[in-house]
Amino acid sequence: MRAGLSRRVQVAGTGLLTLLVTLGGLLFFTFLLTTLSPIDPALRIAGDHASDSSLAQVRTELGLDQPWPVRFGHYLGGLAHGDLGVSNTSHQPVLDDLHSAIPATLELATLAIVLGGSLGLGLGLLAAWRPGSWVDALVRLFSLIGYSVPVFWLGLLMLLLFYAKLQWASGPGRLDDGLLYSLDLPSGWMLWDTWRSGEDGAVINAFSHLILPVLVLAFYAMAGICRLTRSAVLGEMGKEYVITALAKGAGRGRVLFHHVLPNVAGTLVVVVALAYAGLLEGSILTETVFAWPGIGRYLTTALFAGDVPAILGSTLLIGLCFVVVNGVADVLAGLIDPRTRGLL
Repeated sequence: MRAGLSRRVQVAGTGLLTLLVTLGGLLFFTFLLTTLSPIDPALRIAGDHASDSSLAQVRTELGLDQPWPVRFGHYLGGLAHGDLGVSNTSHQPVLDDLHSAIPATLELATLAIVLGGSLGLGLGLLAAWRPGSWVDALVRLFSLIGYSVPVFWLGLLMLLLFYAKLQWASGPGRLDDGLLYSLDLPSGWMLWDTWRSGEDGAVINAFSHLILPVLVLAFYAMAGICRLTRSAVLGEMGKEYVITALAKGAGRGRVLFHHVLPNVAGTLVVVVALAYAGLLEGSILTETVFAWPGIGRYLTTALFAGDVPAILGSTLLIGLCFVVVNGVADVLAGLIDPRTRGLL
Protein backbone atom coordinates (compact mmCIF):
# COMPACT_ATOMS: atom_id res chain seq x y z
CA MET A 1 0.00 0.00 0.00
CA ARG A 2 2.71 2.45 1.03
CA ALA A 3 4.87 1.42 -1.92
CA GLY A 4 1.98 2.04 -4.31
CA LEU A 5 1.20 5.41 -2.74
CA SER A 6 4.87 6.40 -2.84
CA ARG A 7 5.08 5.47 -6.51
CA ARG A 8 2.00 7.52 -7.33
CA VAL A 9 3.40 10.52 -5.47
CA GLN A 10 6.70 10.11 -7.32
CA VAL A 11 4.92 9.88 -10.68
CA ALA A 12 2.79 12.94 -9.85
CA GLY A 13 5.88 14.90 -8.81
CA THR A 14 7.69 13.91 -11.98
CA GLY A 15 4.69 14.95 -14.06
CA LEU A 16 4.49 18.33 -12.31
CA LEU A 17 8.21 18.91 -12.80
CA THR A 18 7.90 17.99 -16.48
CA LEU A 19 5.01 20.43 -16.81
CA LEU A 20 7.01 23.28 -15.26
CA VAL A 21 10.11 22.56 -17.36
CA THR A 22 8.03 22.32 -20.55
CA LEU A 23 6.25 25.61 -19.93
CA GLY A 24 9.50 27.28 -18.87
CA GLY A 25 11.26 26.14 -22.03
CA LEU A 26 8.29 27.23 -24.13
CA LEU A 27 8.36 30.69 -22.57
CA PHE A 28 12.13 31.01 -22.93
CA PHE A 29 12.28 30.14 -26.62
CA THR A 30 9.23 32.27 -27.39
CA PHE A 31 10.79 35.22 -25.56
CA LEU A 32 14.06 34.64 -27.41
CA LEU A 33 12.29 34.64 -30.78
CA THR A 34 10.42 37.85 -29.97
CA THR A 35 13.71 39.44 -28.91
CA LEU A 36 15.36 38.48 -32.20
CA SER A 37 12.36 39.67 -34.22
CA PRO A 38 13.06 42.58 -36.61
CA ILE A 39 9.81 44.25 -35.50
CA ASP A 40 10.45 47.18 -33.17
CA PRO A 41 7.54 47.48 -30.68
CA ALA A 42 8.58 51.04 -29.78
CA LEU A 43 8.45 52.08 -33.44
CA ARG A 44 5.00 50.53 -33.81
CA ILE A 45 3.72 52.52 -30.83
CA ALA A 46 5.49 55.85 -31.45
CA GLY A 47 4.97 55.84 -35.21
CA ASP A 48 7.30 55.93 -38.22
CA HIS A 49 7.91 59.65 -37.93
CA ALA A 50 8.72 59.74 -34.23
CA SER A 51 11.89 61.47 -33.10
CA ASP A 52 14.81 59.61 -31.58
CA SER A 53 14.02 61.03 -28.15
CA SER A 54 10.42 59.82 -28.38
CA LEU A 55 11.55 56.36 -29.44
CA ALA A 56 14.05 56.25 -26.57
CA GLN A 57 11.33 57.25 -24.11
CA VAL A 58 8.97 54.55 -25.38
CA ARG A 59 11.73 51.94 -25.20
CA THR A 60 12.43 52.95 -21.60
CA GLU A 61 8.74 52.72 -20.69
CA LEU A 62 8.53 49.25 -22.27
CA GLY A 63 11.80 48.15 -20.69
CA LEU A 64 13.37 47.49 -24.10
CA ASP A 65 16.54 49.36 -23.13
CA GLN A 66 17.44 46.60 -20.67
CA PRO A 67 19.26 43.35 -21.57
CA TRP A 68 16.94 40.51 -22.54
CA PRO A 69 17.86 38.31 -19.53
CA VAL A 70 16.74 41.14 -17.24
CA ARG A 71 13.48 41.56 -19.16
CA PHE A 72 12.84 37.83 -19.07
CA GLY A 73 13.53 37.77 -15.35
CA HIS A 74 11.07 40.61 -14.77
CA TYR A 75 8.46 38.74 -16.80
CA LEU A 76 8.95 35.54 -14.76
CA GLY A 77 8.75 37.55 -11.55
CA GLY A 78 5.44 39.07 -12.61
CA LEU A 79 4.22 35.66 -13.74
CA ALA A 80 4.91 34.27 -10.27
CA HIS A 81 2.48 36.88 -8.90
CA GLY A 82 -0.16 36.17 -11.57
CA ASP A 83 0.78 39.18 -13.69
CA LEU A 84 1.17 38.53 -17.43
CA GLY A 85 1.98 42.15 -18.17
CA VAL A 86 0.16 44.81 -20.15
CA SER A 87 -0.46 44.49 -23.87
CA ASN A 88 1.31 47.14 -25.94
CA THR A 89 -1.53 46.99 -28.48
CA SER A 90 -4.72 47.04 -26.40
CA HIS A 91 -3.14 48.75 -23.37
CA GLN A 92 -5.06 46.28 -21.21
CA PRO A 93 -3.70 43.57 -18.91
CA VAL A 94 -2.88 40.51 -21.00
CA LEU A 95 -4.75 38.34 -18.51
CA ASP A 96 -7.95 40.33 -19.16
CA ASP A 97 -7.46 40.05 -22.92
CA LEU A 98 -6.98 36.29 -22.70
CA HIS A 99 -9.99 35.96 -20.41
CA SER A 100 -12.09 37.63 -23.10
CA ALA A 101 -10.60 35.62 -25.99
CA ILE A 102 -10.45 32.06 -24.66
CA PRO A 103 -14.25 31.38 -24.57
CA ALA A 104 -14.41 31.96 -28.33
CA THR A 105 -11.60 29.46 -28.97
CA LEU A 106 -13.00 26.90 -26.53
CA GLU A 107 -16.48 27.10 -28.03
CA LEU A 108 -15.15 26.69 -31.56
CA ALA A 109 -12.70 23.88 -30.73
CA THR A 110 -15.18 21.96 -28.55
CA LEU A 111 -17.90 21.88 -31.19
CA ALA A 112 -15.33 20.95 -33.83
CA ILE A 113 -13.91 18.04 -31.82
CA VAL A 114 -17.41 16.70 -31.07
CA LEU A 115 -18.25 16.65 -34.77
CA GLY A 116 -14.81 15.72 -36.08
CA GLY A 117 -14.20 13.14 -33.37
CA SER A 118 -17.52 11.40 -33.99
CA LEU A 119 -16.96 11.26 -37.74
CA GLY A 120 -13.30 10.28 -37.37
CA LEU A 121 -13.98 7.41 -34.97
CA GLY A 122 -16.93 6.18 -37.01
CA LEU A 123 -15.14 6.29 -40.34
CA GLY A 124 -11.98 4.76 -38.86
CA LEU A 125 -13.95 1.83 -37.45
CA LEU A 126 -15.82 1.44 -40.74
CA ALA A 127 -12.55 1.31 -42.69
CA ALA A 128 -11.01 -1.20 -40.26
CA TRP A 129 -14.10 -3.42 -40.40
CA ARG A 130 -13.53 -4.13 -44.10
CA PRO A 131 -9.83 -3.45 -44.82
CA GLY A 132 -8.94 -3.39 -48.49
CA SER A 133 -12.55 -2.86 -49.60
CA TRP A 134 -13.87 0.07 -51.60
CA VAL A 135 -15.22 1.55 -48.36
CA ASP A 136 -11.75 1.44 -46.83
CA ALA A 137 -10.25 3.05 -49.93
CA LEU A 138 -12.89 5.80 -49.94
CA VAL A 139 -12.38 6.56 -46.24
CA ARG A 140 -8.60 6.70 -46.64
CA LEU A 141 -8.98 9.05 -49.61
CA PHE A 142 -11.32 11.26 -47.61
CA SER A 143 -8.91 11.44 -44.67
CA LEU A 144 -5.98 12.09 -47.00
CA ILE A 145 -7.81 15.07 -48.48
CA GLY A 146 -8.44 16.37 -44.98
CA TYR A 147 -4.73 16.09 -44.21
CA SER A 148 -3.61 17.68 -47.46
CA VAL A 149 -5.96 20.63 -47.97
CA PRO A 150 -4.62 23.85 -46.37
CA VAL A 151 -6.93 25.09 -43.63
CA PHE A 152 -6.86 28.72 -44.75
CA TRP A 153 -7.65 27.78 -48.38
CA LEU A 154 -10.57 25.61 -47.31
CA GLY A 155 -11.89 28.39 -45.07
CA LEU A 156 -11.72 30.98 -47.84
CA LEU A 157 -13.37 28.59 -50.29
CA MET A 158 -16.23 27.87 -47.89
CA LEU A 159 -16.72 31.59 -47.26
CA LEU A 160 -16.86 32.25 -50.98
CA LEU A 161 -19.27 29.41 -51.71
CA PHE A 162 -21.60 29.17 -48.72
CA TYR A 163 -21.53 32.80 -47.54
CA ALA A 164 -20.89 35.03 -50.55
CA LYS A 165 -22.53 32.95 -53.30
CA LEU A 166 -25.20 30.70 -51.77
CA GLN A 167 -25.75 32.68 -48.53
CA TRP A 168 -26.43 29.47 -46.61
CA ALA A 169 -24.34 30.57 -43.62
CA SER A 170 -23.27 33.79 -41.96
CA GLY A 171 -19.89 35.32 -42.59
CA PRO A 172 -16.94 36.24 -40.38
CA GLY A 173 -17.34 37.05 -36.71
CA ARG A 174 -19.37 35.44 -33.95
CA LEU A 175 -22.56 37.45 -34.29
CA ASP A 176 -24.13 40.11 -36.52
CA ASP A 177 -23.11 43.63 -35.47
CA GLY A 178 -26.67 44.62 -34.58
CA LEU A 179 -26.91 41.81 -32.05
CA LEU A 180 -23.29 41.94 -30.92
CA TYR A 181 -23.54 45.48 -29.60
CA SER A 182 -27.08 45.25 -28.24
CA LEU A 183 -26.96 42.01 -26.24
CA ASP A 184 -25.36 41.35 -22.88
CA LEU A 185 -22.77 38.58 -23.40
CA PRO A 186 -21.25 38.01 -19.94
CA SER A 187 -19.75 34.52 -20.28
CA GLY A 188 -18.26 34.82 -23.77
CA TRP A 189 -19.89 31.51 -24.80
CA MET A 190 -22.02 32.84 -27.62
CA LEU A 191 -24.58 30.03 -27.86
CA TRP A 192 -25.21 30.12 -24.13
CA ASP A 193 -25.35 33.92 -23.88
CA THR A 194 -27.69 34.32 -26.86
CA TRP A 195 -29.98 31.60 -25.51
CA ARG A 196 -30.15 33.31 -22.11
CA SER A 197 -30.80 36.69 -23.70
CA GLY A 198 -34.18 35.57 -25.03
CA GLU A 199 -33.70 37.68 -28.17
CA ASP A 200 -35.57 36.33 -31.19
CA GLY A 201 -33.20 34.76 -33.70
CA ALA A 202 -30.07 35.38 -31.60
CA VAL A 203 -29.22 31.70 -31.07
CA ILE A 204 -29.84 30.93 -34.74
CA ASN A 205 -27.60 33.83 -35.73
CA ALA A 206 -24.80 32.67 -33.42
CA PHE A 207 -25.10 29.10 -34.70
CA SER A 208 -25.04 30.31 -38.30
CA HIS A 209 -21.74 32.07 -37.65
CA LEU A 210 -20.33 28.90 -36.09
CA ILE A 211 -21.17 26.53 -38.94
CA LEU A 212 -18.34 27.28 -41.36
CA PRO A 213 -15.37 27.54 -38.94
CA VAL A 214 -16.59 24.45 -37.05
CA LEU A 215 -16.82 22.47 -40.30
CA VAL A 216 -13.31 23.53 -41.33
CA LEU A 217 -11.75 22.50 -38.01
CA ALA A 218 -13.87 19.35 -37.76
CA PHE A 219 -12.75 18.22 -41.21
CA TYR A 220 -9.13 18.72 -40.20
CA ALA A 221 -9.59 16.85 -36.90
CA MET A 222 -11.58 14.08 -38.54
CA ALA A 223 -8.75 13.26 -40.94
CA GLY A 224 -6.20 12.61 -38.21
CA ILE A 225 -8.57 10.77 -35.88
CA CYS A 226 -9.82 8.57 -38.73
CA ARG A 227 -6.35 7.48 -39.82
CA LEU A 228 -5.12 6.78 -36.28
CA THR A 229 -8.32 4.92 -35.37
CA ARG A 230 -8.03 2.70 -38.42
CA SER A 231 -4.37 2.00 -37.68
CA ALA A 232 -5.01 1.17 -34.00
CA VAL A 233 -7.93 -1.14 -34.75
CA LEU A 234 -6.12 -2.99 -37.55
CA GLY A 235 -3.11 -3.46 -35.29
CA GLU A 236 -5.34 -5.06 -32.67
CA MET A 237 -7.20 -7.16 -35.25
CA GLY A 238 -3.98 -8.99 -36.10
CA LYS A 239 -3.50 -10.37 -32.58
CA GLU A 240 -3.98 -14.00 -31.64
CA TYR A 241 -7.14 -13.65 -29.55
CA VAL A 242 -8.93 -11.96 -32.46
CA ILE A 243 -7.79 -14.62 -34.94
CA THR A 244 -8.95 -17.31 -32.49
CA ALA A 245 -12.36 -15.69 -32.05
CA LEU A 246 -12.83 -15.42 -35.80
CA ALA A 247 -11.73 -19.04 -36.26
CA LYS A 248 -14.39 -20.13 -33.74
CA GLY A 249 -17.06 -18.52 -35.91
CA ALA A 250 -17.58 -15.18 -34.15
CA GLY A 251 -18.82 -12.48 -36.48
CA ARG A 252 -16.37 -9.79 -37.51
CA GLY A 253 -18.63 -7.05 -36.22
CA ARG A 254 -19.03 -8.73 -32.83
CA VAL A 255 -15.29 -9.22 -32.49
CA LEU A 256 -14.68 -5.60 -33.47
CA PHE A 257 -17.11 -4.03 -31.00
CA HIS A 258 -16.96 -6.51 -28.10
CA HIS A 259 -13.27 -7.46 -28.11
CA VAL A 260 -11.14 -5.08 -30.15
CA LEU A 261 -12.77 -1.74 -29.35
CA PRO A 262 -12.49 -2.07 -25.54
CA ASN A 263 -8.77 -2.84 -25.90
CA VAL A 264 -8.05 0.22 -28.04
CA ALA A 265 -10.40 2.59 -26.18
CA GLY A 266 -7.54 4.04 -24.11
CA THR A 267 -5.54 4.75 -27.25
CA LEU A 268 -8.55 6.37 -28.93
CA VAL A 269 -9.11 8.63 -25.93
CA VAL A 270 -5.53 9.89 -26.25
CA VAL A 271 -5.98 10.36 -30.02
CA VAL A 272 -9.13 12.46 -29.60
CA ALA A 273 -7.60 14.46 -26.72
CA LEU A 274 -4.49 15.30 -28.73
CA ALA A 275 -6.67 16.33 -31.65
CA TYR A 276 -8.61 18.61 -29.30
CA ALA A 277 -5.39 20.13 -27.98
CA GLY A 278 -4.27 20.62 -31.56
CA LEU A 279 -7.47 22.53 -32.31
CA LEU A 280 -6.91 24.75 -29.27
CA GLU A 281 -3.40 25.64 -30.38
CA GLY A 282 -3.73 25.27 -34.13
CA SER A 283 -6.86 27.29 -34.91
CA ILE A 284 -4.83 30.44 -35.65
CA LEU A 285 -5.43 30.36 -39.40
CA THR A 286 -9.10 29.49 -39.04
CA GLU A 287 -9.71 32.29 -36.55
CA THR A 288 -7.87 34.73 -38.80
CA VAL A 289 -9.85 33.77 -41.91
CA PHE A 290 -13.21 33.94 -40.11
CA ALA A 291 -12.32 37.01 -37.99
CA TRP A 292 -12.97 34.89 -34.91
CA PRO A 293 -11.94 36.82 -31.77
CA GLY A 294 -10.18 33.94 -30.05
CA ILE A 295 -6.69 33.15 -28.83
CA GLY A 296 -5.40 32.42 -32.33
CA ARG A 297 -6.42 35.77 -33.74
CA TYR A 298 -5.19 37.55 -30.61
CA LEU A 299 -1.79 35.88 -31.00
CA THR A 300 -1.64 36.74 -34.70
CA THR A 301 -2.36 40.40 -33.98
CA ALA A 302 0.28 40.41 -31.26
CA LEU A 303 2.87 38.87 -33.58
CA PHE A 304 2.33 41.48 -36.29
CA ALA A 305 2.48 44.27 -33.70
CA GLY A 306 5.55 42.90 -31.93
CA ASP A 307 3.52 42.85 -28.69
CA VAL A 308 5.85 40.78 -26.51
CA PRO A 309 3.65 40.52 -23.37
CA ALA A 310 0.67 39.42 -25.45
CA ILE A 311 2.78 36.89 -27.39
CA LEU A 312 4.21 35.36 -24.23
CA GLY A 313 0.84 35.27 -22.49
CA SER A 314 -0.86 33.61 -25.45
CA THR A 315 1.96 31.10 -25.84
CA LEU A 316 1.82 30.23 -22.16
CA LEU A 317 -1.94 29.70 -22.27
CA ILE A 318 -1.80 27.54 -25.40
CA GLY A 319 1.04 25.46 -23.98
CA LEU A 320 -0.80 25.06 -20.68
CA CYS A 321 -3.95 23.91 -22.48
CA PHE A 322 -1.99 21.35 -24.47
CA VAL A 323 -0.21 19.94 -21.41
CA VAL A 324 -3.39 19.82 -19.31
CA VAL A 325 -5.44 18.10 -22.02
CA ASN A 326 -2.63 15.62 -22.60
CA GLY A 327 -2.39 14.90 -18.87
CA VAL A 328 -6.13 14.37 -18.52
CA ALA A 329 -6.07 12.06 -21.53
CA ASP A 330 -3.30 9.96 -19.96
CA VAL A 331 -5.31 9.62 -16.75
CA LEU A 332 -8.48 8.64 -18.61
CA ALA A 333 -6.56 6.15 -20.75
CA GLY A 334 -5.15 4.57 -17.58
CA LEU A 335 -8.61 4.29 -16.05
CA ILE A 336 -10.06 2.73 -19.21
CA ASP A 337 -7.19 0.36 -20.01
CA PRO A 338 -6.20 -1.87 -17.06
CA ARG A 339 -2.77 -2.48 -18.63
CA THR A 340 -1.73 1.11 -17.92
CA ARG A 341 -3.26 1.59 -14.48
CA GLY A 342 -0.10 0.58 -12.70
CA LEU A 343 1.73 3.47 -14.33
CA LEU A 344 -0.55 6.12 -12.81
